[in-house]
This record gives sequence, structure tokens and C-alpha cells, in this order.
Amino acid sequence: MQWFVAAQVFQQLQQHMCVLLPDSDAASYVHSDLASIIGAKHLIYIPSSHKRSLVFNQPDRSNMLLRTEALEKLLQSDKKYIIITSPEALLEQVISKESFQEKIQFLHVGEQVDTKFINELLYEFGFERVDFVVEPGQFSVRGSIIDIFSYSNDVPFRVDFFGNEVESIRTFNVDDQRSIEQLDSCAIVPDVQQYSAQENYIPLFEYCKEALVCAYDLELCVNQLQSLYDQCIAKIQTKQLDVSVSSLLEPAKLCDFLESHQVLDITSHSYFPNADACEFDTIPQPAIHKNFEMLGKLFVEYQSKEYTNYFVTHTISQYNRIRDIFAEINPHVRLTPIVSSLHSGFIDNTLQICCFTDHEIFERYHAHSVRKKVISSESFSIQELKNLHPGDFVVHIDHGIGKFAGLERMNVNGKEQETIKLIYKDNDILYVHIHNLHKISKYKGKEGMQPNLHKLGSAVWQNTKQKTKSKVKDIAKELIALYAERKSKEGFRFSTDTFMQQELEASFFFEDTPDQVTATQKVKSAMEAPHPMDMLVCGDVGFGKTEIAIRAAFKAVADSKQVAVLVPTTILALQHFKTFAARLADFPCTVDYICRLRNTKQQKETLQKVKQGAVDILIGTHRLIGKDVLFKDLGLLIIDEEQKFGVGMKEKLKQMKVNVDTLTLTATPIPRTLQFSLMGARDLAIIQTPPPNRHPIVTEVHTFNEDIIRESVIYEVERGGQVFIINNRIQNIYDLERLVQRLCPKVRTVVGHGQMDGEKLEQIMLDFVNGEYDVLLATTIIESGLDIPNANTILVNDAHHFGLSDLHQLRGRVGRSNKKAYCYLLAPPKHTLTKEARQRLYAIEEYADLGSGFNIAMQDLDIRGAGNLLGGEQSGFISDIGYETYQKILDEALLELKETEYKELFSTEQDEQHVATNRLEDMTFVHDCVVDTDLELLFPETYIESTKERVKMYRELDSISNDEDIELFKEELRDRFGAIPEKSVELIEIVRLRKKAIALGIEKIVLKNNVMLLYFIANQESVFYQSPIFGAVLQYVQQYPRTCVMKEIHGKLTLRFEHVSNVLRAIELLEEIKVYKGNC
Repeated sequence: MQWFVAAQVFQQLQQHMCVLLPDSDAASYVHSDLASIIGAKHLIYIPSSHKRSLVFNQPDRSNMLLRTEALEKLLQSDKKYIIITSPEALLEQVISKESFQEKIQFLHVGEQVDTKFINELLYEFGFERVDFVVEPGQFSVRGSIIDIFSYSNDVPFRVDFFGNEVESIRTFNVDDQRSIEQLDSCAIVPDVQQYSAQENYIPLFEYCKEALVCAYDLELCVNQLQSLYDQCIAKIQTKQLDVSVSSLLEPAKLCDFLESHQVLDITSHSYFPNADACEFDTIPQPAIHKNFEMLGKLFVEYQSKEYTNYFVTHTISQYNRIRDIFAEINPHVRLTPIVSSLHSGFIDNTLQICCFTDHEIFERYHAHSVRKKVISSESFSIQELKNLHPGDFVVHIDHGIGKFAGLERMNVNGKEQETIKLIYKDNDILYVHIHNLHKISKYKGKEGMQPNLHKLGSAVWQNTKQKTKSKVKDIAKELIALYAERKSKEGFRFSTDTFMQQELEASFFFEDTPDQVTATQKVKSAMEAPHPMDMLVCGDVGFGKTEIAIRAAFKAVADSKQVAVLVPTTILALQHFKTFAARLADFPCTVDYICRLRNTKQQKETLQKVKQGAVDILIGTHRLIGKDVLFKDLGLLIIDEEQKFGVGMKEKLKQMKVNVDTLTLTATPIPRTLQFSLMGARDLAIIQTPPPNRHPIVTEVHTFNEDIIRESVIYEVERGGQVFIINNRIQNIYDLERLVQRLCPKVRTVVGHGQMDGEKLEQIMLDFVNGEYDVLLATTIIESGLDIPNANTILVNDAHHFGLSDLHQLRGRVGRSNKKAYCYLLAPPKHTLTKEARQRLYAIEEYADLGSGFNIAMQDLDIRGAGNLLGGEQSGFISDIGYETYQKILDEALLELKETEYKELFSTEQDEQHVATNRLEDMTFVHDCVVDTDLELLFPETYIESTKERVKMYRELDSISNDEDIELFKEELRDRFGAIPEKSVELIEIVRLRKKAIALGIEKIVLKNNVMLLYFIANQESVFYQSPIFGAVLQYVQQYPRTCVMKEIHGKLTLRFEHVSNVLRAIELLEEIKVYKGNC
């Protein structure tokens, strides 16, 4: 309620308002609320330039941008703003207005500016010249284009000159380097947050001297500032912090400022003794702990007093869910939806309104976002992983594994061309023309394993491909056979959802992601289908797979069926029992578990209840498949991490799956390409989007130091939480435990590692789960499936030794509740690390919110995913031939089976995508066409300077398959590099030529010395020669005997054209032939 009042005051007074909150989290939430109330354009958010505060000395690029942008707005604009900040931000003083004004350079469209002057100015401002701009403080020059990433904007500028005139200014996206919007002007601002001894520093509030101050608990804010100031002074004195005392705000200065200004202090006890009081008859939204009956009564009670009930949600689907719940349990409830965001609900007795928020009703974490993160150029990107670098292993589909050795220029008939140089065994060299790059893929095998190079011209590669294909075919056959068997069986058809099902789903702690909604729908539809379900739900740790399993289990129980949940370890059995029992506590459903932790008597009692049908959901390890476990009426089997069970166990499960609905959960991601291949062989539900309203995990990289260990452990334990410390060397893990005990004497520690006796290790883990210990020092054993919501801090020692996916999965162990989580990566100083290790640490630190970091970490899990899904032995084949080639072979094998042995099964499947693919296969006789030419077709070095970027653009061009993408590609070139040179235009048209050639059954085109030679399908038995397409070619030849000559060369049918001097003429000729196809 208080922020509605503050917004109203601001709109009435039309002067700056400075809103002061006790910490940065509170400030972010108020920013979010005020943005909903009056719009973000009236707001300026000023954070600390560090991740938490200056005390921890972890600079944050995104925050630096926000601060600089805020100062520039306050300096340049006459507009009045609400400035939202906190003591952490005020602590860091800023440069004076005069000094800042001198450091801004404006550029306007149409003005005359010497580009040399811009260059010199940027160097003077401390900007770094790079090939491509990705972070603040960088610029690049490409012909007439200068890209600049100013410190006052969250996206960089692209300034295009015509001579010395600024022709256009636009912003662009650092990820794909494409333009976003046109601007009339831009401001180039250097890094004014960087401390300099020559600068005069002033308090931040000097930029808004006339502001009205609105503070939330002013006394706490002042005390916070004093505490931060004292900590910084102590660190400066012990040389742990390298800043000047003069750059810090003395708390006394803030007090003087407050004394001389009008202050609104939102609190129950005022900071000023004689302040005027204004009271509001408002109470916070009551906590109802997801008790919808009680909430319904509360709404109806307020309705009877003529109050209006508002339901604030940022998605209308949430309103629909709660409306459906009340339609069942209390139809008298009347709610007015407001699609917006509000951090705290309230009841105002004066205005007679109840304003309730969905996240408080469902007890969910409420996400807030001030600005997207700026990623460091040191970090990985997906693009970087796909790029080819000299020395990388590559796979040529016809010649096998070689090494990429860069671009090389060649002279062909006096014309310059660019080719890719590959080195094979015994230093054999293969030059691949830039039109044939689609035949090359970057080798992706097991992490850390180097493949063997192949010998050019030997049969080894073809034999390896053939051997892999026959094995893959066996696996594909088995998958399809199981699928066919299930489709022919009659299973139990589950009923549609009940209102209790809706209530269960609505009460989920987090908001469903689109993927979760789809996965839930897929599972429920498969359960309602007439044949048994065999669904694989795949999603990263913490993406909500267990929730889908709970919903499916409850659906089965609602139809009086029993559910068996099979897990690989005893601890997981206990964890799943706790999770299922807690989620289903308010519903008529009995959950029990069976494993080693229960004595014989307890196990017998449980089994008896299961037999009688008194237990609805039974959770257990492999004990669950024992002969003495008899279900009264089993309707659903849920298997967690099936790949962790032995072969014998898997066989038993296979037999069970044919008759019972089965849901399998796995955290190992399945590559997107593989999901598509397996369509129609396995039902898949993939959860790839991370939960949007999870707390991002605060991730920081530090050198090993005792202060960080002490502060992080004590902070976590004092808030009632637990800590993981990962140390992968067993030799010194006990030394580390002694260090923790010395630093934090009252903390209870325990060590767990893989060389311990299984039962002892299990007991240690259980004790930790049950809160017997505060700190668990362990090797990476904790990465496999352990879910401890109370552990919200993890420290990883020697983090530089871990792979990206390992770090990602370790970090996924924390942040699984509504508490803020922390991950500290301890490593040697960054300058001593290898480039790869440094990139991994930067990537994991900066992608704290799962999303894109997840994609990157998943890159090296593709192989693991394929191995787990298709059987462990497949990983060997993938290592032999590379992941992408394996993928192509798998596609071919599945397609062959679907068109031959299992044609009948798939002709009945209503899979439009597959039917479309089949139609395409009927019409396409050639899948590739090789182009060999002596024309000068390339991207000149003067056009795209960076070799790495030229290779990337060549590969991108060569993978284009339709006209629309060709036009987009041209647009990108013009946007990023300027007007396209003639030789590059012709190069782009080669893609169109190849596409038209494939449609006409042409396998190879030779375009040399103004002659074009077309080679048709080599296999003379091919049905192509009876097709309408070939009929069109023959008609054309008869019609134009002077233009073209058809003859056989070395057993291959060719068509020869004279006077073809460029690619566009070649395309015209193929177009003419195509016209005849319509007449055949």
C-alpha cells in the first residue's frame, strides 16, 4: 500500500523523489512495484557497482551500467524521477557533475565528425578496440561502421558513416550482433565508476539536491550504512580493499542531508523524534498456507462487508486456476483479476479493498528483474563452442576425422578463392571448398578424449560408419518393436482431471514453465489413452520433474489405482517419500516407502498394506521389484534415473512396461536433435526452460581465503541452513575439515567421500539430510540426485579442475527452496589459470540464472544423454565418429525402418511432421550437390577482417536451406559489415543454385572457363530416370539443342552449357529446365 501512496505523492509534487530501502533486494522489489504502479519510465534504479556491496569487492558490470546510466539521466534530463537506492549504493560516492559533463561525447545523425577523432577519443576514454563488441568499454571499426559499447547504455551503438557524415545510429544485440532500433543520437560515456585519485567524489544525492526523501525504516538504513562503512574502513586498513577513504560516503553526511530535506519515513517508529504522523488503516495480506477453504471464507466475509477482492497475478492463467478451484469449493467467491506484479498484498479498511497476490497465496518466490545481465567477453558463449579454431578436430562426412588448419587462399584459373584446410593422418592435406562446408562438422566426443585421425583414401572410415549403422539399426529396431508392442496392447484409460487435481496443480510452490505445462499435459493425455504409456520426462536438476511425477501419481490414485515409485538409492527413496508426502498431505492419499532403513517388521506391515490396497503410493529402491511385493491394483510405475539400474533390473522393467503405464524421469539432458529422431519410437516430454521465479544463485569466484569460508559458513548456519563444501581430493579433505572447525568452532562438520563403505556413507548423508550436521565436506558424490532444500550454500574448492557441466550440476544442489542461495567457486588467481579454465569459471559465475548457462553446460552432456538413452555402448560409437555424424546415421536408420519393416505402424500414426517428411523423401532423389567453380567467390578480408568470423559466416551460409534465410543472411551482412561486395553476392547465390540443382536430381556442378557441366545421379538404376523431373530435363534438351549438350562421361550422365560466366546465369538456366517439369 505504501508504494501506491509514494507514487501518488510523486505525481502530485512533480519533483525528484529519492526512495531509500535497507538493502538491494528490497530496493529491487520496490522498483518492480513502482514500475507496475506508474511505469518504469519514471524510475531510476541505482545499485551498488558490486555484486553485494563494496565490502566483498566483487564488481558487477550490469550494476556499473545502471549507475552510469542513472547519473547521465539525472545530469542531462529536466524530467523528474523516482530514484530508488539502498545503503550499499550510497556508500560508493560518485564523480562530480562537472567532471561527468566533460566526459560525455554526443553523436547525432547528419552531423559531420572526423572518424579519426572518434577513434582517438575512444582510446582516450580507455575503450579497447576488438573485432566484435560484446561488453562495455569496447569498440570495433569495420569499413564505414564503428560499434561502440558505452557505459551509459545496456546495449551497444552501431554508428554508420558516409565519409565524415553520421549516416545512421542504431543499437544492436551483442549475442547475434544484429541491429535492434534506429536512433537520432547517442551518448558515449567512459567508465566513471572506476576509482581515480585525480577525481573529486561527491555523495550520490548531490545529483538530486531538491529531492523529497521517502525511506522504508530510515533508522535501519542509516545503521546499515554505518555498518558497511566501518567494515570497509577495517578492510582498507588491513590492505584487503584497494579504494580511497575519500570515495566512501561518511554516514554523518547522509544524516545532514536528511536533516535538511523533507522526509517520508515509512515505519512503525520514526527516526525523527518530533515527526508528524500519518496513519493508514492497512494490514498485510494474511498468510493462509495454501488453505483454500479458509481463503474462500475470508473472501466471502469481506464481500459481505462490501469490500472488493482483487487478485493480483502476472498471468491470467493463474487467475483461471484459482477461479476454477473456488468454483468447486466455494462458488460465492467473487474476484477481480489485475494482471500486474506486486510484491506484497494488503487489506485497506478505509478504501474497503482486499488486494491479494498469487505468489503469497501459493507461497512462491516472487521474482524481480531490474535489467538483463551483461556477459563478460571472457565468458563462453554457445557460438564460441560451435566456432572452429585452428587445431580443432572436425569430421568430414566422406573422409572422416581430421584437424582444422584455418582458411587458405588458392589460385584457380587466375581467380582467387578461399578454402578450408584440413590435416589428416601422416600430414595428408584436404582442401574443402567453402561451398561444401555442410559436409564438415565440429567433432564432439567424450570430454577430455582425443580421437584418432583418419588416413585419406583408406577404407577405415567407411567401415566404421557401416559398423555403426548396423548397430544403430539394431537399437532403433528394439525401440520401435517395444513401441509397436505397447500400441497393440489394451491398457487402463484414466479419467479426466478432478477438481482436486486442479487444486494440487494450482498449489505448486513455483509457477509452471511452458515446458512443464506441456509435459504435464502430455503425461496426462498418455494416461487417458487406451494403450499403456511409456513416457520419458527429461529436464535438468530443479526443473520440476518430480512435480510432474506427483501430478501423474495423484491422477492414478484418483482412479483408485496404486503407484510404484522406483529410485536408485536409499537416500533418494527417503527424499521422494518426504516430497510426495508433503505435497499430498492435504489430499486423500497414503504414501509409504520401503528400503534398507526400515526394519523387517515395518517392511512386512507396509507390504501387507500394499497388498490390501491401503497404500496408494509406494516408494522404494530395487526392493520394489521383489517377488514378495504384491500390489492390489498397480496402475502407474514411476522410474527415477533408469540408467542407474543394472541390466537385469532393466529387463524386468521392460516386461512390466508393456502392461502398466510407465513414467521415467531423467536429469541427463537429451539433445534436441535426438528427440526429433526418436519421435514415434519413444514418448518424450522435455523440460528445457528453467523455472522463471527461482532465486538466481549468487555465484562468485574467489581465491582460496579463510574470510570467505568463515563468512559464508557462519551466515548460512545462522539463518538455520546447511553448507556443502566440495573438495575432490580425498588426501586433504580432512585438513579442510580441521580448517573449517578452526574458523567456525560451533559448527558441526562431517566428511563423506566415494571410498567410504556404502552403508557408512549412506548414514552420513542421512544424518546430514536430517540436520544432524551443519557442514558436509564431500567429493562430487553429492551431484547425483541429492535434494536438500535446507542446504543453500555450496563452496567448491579447486573449481578450475571441474568441467562446466559438473560445476553446473554441483551448483544445482542449492537454491531449491525459497531462500536465496550462494555458490562460491574457490580457485587460484585468474591470471594463473588456462584460458579454458578461466572461461568456464566466468561462464558459471555469470550465468547464475540457469537459462543460457544451462544450454552451454549441456553441450558436453549431449554424448552422455545419447549414451544413457540408447545404451552405454553407444558412447563408444559416438567417440569414434563424432556426435553429429552419429546423429545423421541414426536418422537414416530410423527412416529406413519406418519406411520398410514398420511402414504399416507409422502410416497409422497421425504425425503430420513425419508425413510431410515422407512426402519430401518421395520427391527428392539427391540430398546434396557438390559445386566446383573457378569464379572468385568469397568474403574479402577487407569486408570481414576476422578469420574466425569469416569461417563462421561461410559455415552459416553453407547450412542455409531456403530463400527466406538467404535474404535474412544478406540483411545481417549489410547490417554488420556494410554494403555486400559483388564477389560475395555471387557466393551467396551458390546456395540458391545448389538448392535448385538438388530439386533436378543433379549431384555435381562444375562451373569453370565459362562452361557449366551438370552431373546427374550416378546410379543408373535410380527411379529418378523414370520421374517427371528427368522427363522435364529431356524435353528441355530436345527444345534447345544449341544451348546444351547431353552426353555420358565415365558412366555418368552430364549436361553441358556454354557461355555461363556467373552464378546468376547458371540459376536462370536451371529455372528454365524447372519450367518444363510442370509440362511432364
